[in-house]
Amino acid sequence: MLMSETNSLNALNQRFRGFYPVVIDVETAGFNAQTDALLEIAATTLKMDEDGWLHRDQTLHFHVEPFEGALLHPEALAFTGIDPSNPLRGAISEYEALHAIFKMVRKGIKDHHCNRAIMVAHNATFDLNFMMAAAGRAGLKRNPFHPFATFDTAALSGLVLGQTVLAKACKAAGMDFDSTQAHSALYDTEQTATLFCELVNRWKRLGGWPLPMAASDDDAEAAPEQA
Repeated sequence: MLMSETNSLNALNQRFRGFYPVVIDVETAGFNAQTDALLEIAATTLKMDEDGWLHRDQTLHFHVEPFEGALLHPEALAFTGIDPSNPLRGAISEYEALHAIFKMVRKGIKDHHCNRAIMVAHNATFDLNFMMAAAGRAGLKRNPFHPFATFDTAALSGLVLGQTVLAKACKAAGMDFDSTQAHSALYDTEQTATLFCELVNRWKRLGGWPLPMAASDDDAEAAPEQA
């Protein structure tokens, strides 16, 4: 393989078919993305070094004001430990939070010559639904994320590590996990990002990437016939 071909395969836009992976975690006041409040969101972008190893890059984290008429389920608030009425949260609107995240993501797409962002998350459907619902309420039409495709680290961890719970998957991957910081969007996003990088890099260490070059037709024709 030529050096230029190797460098091309080590580019982020080549590794994921033109997608720009962005790790997202949300904390909410329930399970229904249409009716329940989004209370926290964090996003971590990723970068690939010249040798093709994936690393965490930038992170944004916001506390979010419940949208008008949002439901706040007491059991969900008890689980996350979030008090939406606490003025020290420094919460901002859904529009402000997502506008900042989308701006960072669009810049990353451009800088890495990708076509579109794809969400990476643990049990990703949940996070995707809440982010898309908030973007719709905020009237953000320039949404850089694919509307339904995701990289789900719960599924990937089940395949690679035999664990689907985030804390257990991190520990199985040899990472530290502080359960006292769990259910913070910032902590969970950065842990999920580190986990995703480890899963991708482990596949590379095992020889799964770059893909082996298939023999050309000319090589096949030139090969001696087997007796």
